[in-house]
Amino acid sequence: MKRLATLLLLLLALSISTDALAQSKRRTTRRTTTTASTPESKILGKHPISLQWISWDYFGTVEVKKERDGRLHCVGAQRSRENDDYVTVDGYIKMESNLKFYFTGTIITKVYHINNGQPCVREGTFEFLSTQGRQYWRLQQMDNPCDEACDYVDIYFRKMR
Repeated sequence: MKRLATLLLLLLALSISTDALAQSKRRTTRRTTTTASTPESKILGKHPISLQWISWDYFGTVEVKKERDGRLHCVGAQRSRENDDYVTVDGYIKMESNLKFYFTGTIITKVYHINNGQPCVREGTFEFLSTQGRQYWRLQQMDNPCDEACDYVDIYFRKMR
């Protein structure tokens, strides 16, 4: 009789353990599903921005907010600490994927040794892409239209607090 009772207790404990494991897996799956990164959730908020002529040691900030009409508005800048060089962006983003978006608006760069130190204004739709595992999206139209320079305008994945 003792053996039968022990066997029944063991089967009951095994059954409870199996149920607890199944519930744990369901909770983990549910949590993973609800926190999955969508392209829009990846871009909303504050992000560092840089132009290589200014600095890769300190960054500016862009902020992406969802407007009432559903569009994603992006505005921000990086400004030099040494002179009056800067990059500014103001426009709208259309996410293609977590690694690619289109920016429609204005990008202005001003660098003392490019375009005689005058601002270079770019207006239109531009592609930003993250390649080779990089943690930022880079402007793909890198050729500066105002001079013979190549501009790396980068918006980083990491959100600023």
